[in-house]
Amino acid sequence: MGDWGPVFVAVVLFILLTPGLLVQIPGRNRVVEFSSFHTSGPAILVHALLYFTFICILLLAVGVHVYIG
Repeated sequence: MGDWGPVFVAVVLFILLTPGLLVQIPGRNRVVEFSSFHTSGPAILVHALLYFTFICILLLAVGVHVYIG
């Protein structure tokens, strides 16, 4: 069967790193804001860079694999 590790890692990181959902870096009024449900251009850029960094580390360096079936 297929390897579902990259799918699970990508979905979890996407949910956790959505700007404004749990945390927003940089925030509108402070450096870090929690659960603001707002976003901005710089926050999208920072979260995209964090997402790319974490997904590369987890998939390429650590090698997360999940086999179902």
